[in-house]
Amino acid sequence: RERLLAGLDELAGDDLAGSVIRGSAAPAGKTVFVFPGQGSQLLGMGMGLHAEYPVFAEALDAVVAELDRHLLRPLREVMWGHDENLLSTTEFAQPALFAVEVALFRLLESWGVRPDFVMGHSVGELSAAHVAGVLSLQNAAVLVAARGRFMQALPVGGAMFAVQASEEEVRPLLDGQVGLAAVNGPASVVISGAEDDVVAVAERFRGEGRRVHRLAVSHAFHSPLMEPVVDEFAAVAAGLATAVPTIAIISNVTGQLAGEDFASPSYWKRHIREAVRFADSIRFAHSAGATRFLEVGPGGGLTAAIEESLSDAPVLTASVLRKDRPEPVTLVNAVAHGFVTGMDVDWRGAIGMANLVELPTYAFERRRFWLSGGGGAADAAGLGLGVSEHPLLRAVVELPASGGVVLTGRLSPGTQAWLSDHAVGGTVLFPGAGFVELAIRAGDEVGCGVVEELNLSAPLVLPPASSVAVQVVVGGPDESGARAVSVFSRAETSSAWLLHAEGVLGTGSAEPGADLSAWPPAGALPVDIGDGYERLAERGYGYGPAFRGLTSMWRRGDEVFAEVALPVDAGLSVAGFGVHPVLLDAALHAVILASKEGELAEGSVLVPFSWQRVSLYAAGAEALRARIAPSGPSSMSIELADGLGLPVLSV
Repeated sequence: RERLLAGLDELAGDDLAGSVIRGSAAPAGKTVFVFPGQGSQLLGMGMGLHAEYPVFAEALDAVVAELDRHLLRPLREVMWGHDENLLSTTEFAQPALFAVEVALFRLLESWGVRPDFVMGHSVGELSAAHVAGVLSLQNAAVLVAARGRFMQALPVGGAMFAVQASEEEVRPLLDGQVGLAAVNGPASVVISGAEDDVVAVAERFRGEGRRVHRLAVSHAFHSPLMEPVVDEFAAVAAGLATAVPTIAIISNVTGQLAGEDFASPSYWKRHIREAVRFADSIRFAHSAGATRFLEVGPGGGLTAAIEESLSDAPVLTASVLRKDRPEPVTLVNAVAHGFVTGMDVDWRGAIGMANLVELPTYAFERRRFWLSGGGGAADAAGLGLGVSEHPLLRAVVELPASGGVVLTGRLSPGTQAWLSDHAVGGTVLFPGAGFVELAIRAGDEVGCGVVEELNLSAPLVLPPASSVAVQVVVGGPDESGARAVSVFSRAETSSAWLLHAEGVLGTGSAEPGADLSAWPPAGALPVDIGDGYERLAERGYGYGPAFRGLTSMWRRGDEVFAEVALPVDAGLSVAGFGVHPVLLDAALHAVILASKEGELAEGSVLVPFSWQRVSLYAAGAEALRARIAPSGPSSMSIELADGLGLPVLSV
């Protein structure tokens, strides 16, 4: 709680140096999971996440159990023991990394974080192959354990150096005893091989003032000294089944998308012996649209190499675990950095059993809510019209003679797919709540805050394979500032305009009525809506997935209370709407479902045809609380509020 309050204070004070994570979301950016290789292992890695997150614990336990079938001692004892030298042996380092990386992937997957590409550095590519579905857990465990065991059995010797040099500078110095082990960046390579020969090459660059660093390894990986194990390793791989990847894999060997030979015995031979083309892999991912790179493993050694390869590109790099930092905090921070740059995250899955609350809606600001076209080259502006970025009304034209305006748009179930999910008696109709939204938008254009009255005179039938033009015509103001409003449509340019609704827009705003901050309201009894939409269908209401927004309902005497939300899988957005018609329409579903036996005549279909005193207070809500109560023999009042009980709309 203290950290949350401190973060809110930082946000309110615009403290950029604080703990609040900020960013700019890029709608088209892709995400890459990068699995590190040997050398990144840490004693105790995974312990913090194992204690905190059951998904991680279950995944790690399953991988460790499978690996233990092929190791000389229990892997957990090595990973979480006190002998760093033992963990650093190839025999245990490679399986330990595989276990932690796979468990991290499963945890991120449970949070809705899914990569567009996966790749690994050296042995990390086996983690990528498994999570992408190429290798089952059983087969991946066999391959990982065999790889570490075979390499460990080689004679100790050789050396590896990280050198500040390009591949082009190093290649002429390579021979049968020295190999290029990795190309990590434009000026960052690793050489590997027989010790005296590798030291000689490294010292040559050191003499030129280049940075040279000897790696703490027991063997010279990705060098000619690996030759004795490649055939034996390929023989193990030959006995393992593989599958087509379900996530795109970028190959270490080629620096390109994995080809048809990926995970074949010959491929794994090359993978052990040839250079890790990490820089090429990163550049390929970026060229394919990747803007986020998450290092999914312990340590953060690869992030610097990624940044070096993409030094001129605006990309995000983040390590999900770091040495000497609390694992849960580090992981959540890395995911948060991805989220603020546009990465999808299911925060309900990440936070778990916490009591989540909706953020407050934002105040509906007259004349400012719909975005301005900014004088750009919009089609409407090019035709001398004003640009309106409402999803249903795209242009505005002023009427000089009367002081009124006309707002125009097109309705098409083909492009606005949610419209096709509202049918009555088998015919797709534009919902009454949609007419209310059009009138609210029109009122906003002319400074009228209340839809005093809106009467529907004829249904607007939406053809399945074409579109309908709509016009909302607003007259000039009378002495009180009120204006007439009408809604017309026509399907063909040669046909006559049809009048569907007319009413009056007024100035000012109505005061909200009911207080919905206490929820569910005291004394309200829950109403089962389990088969509610099937019952509505029997009465003639054909609501498809987009219009099935009623989630909960209560009744208290004549009052009906409901919770409505945009259906998760319908692909809807509230952007540009005052209140999305799906939400207002869903609130009305509660009235029908809560009706008592005999209240509605058998076979009758009720549709709203007259709206009065409609006032919008806030916009942007994706879920609402609703109170519906009788206001006359055949009329009712509606109050909508957000998740905090703050008013959104009243009718």
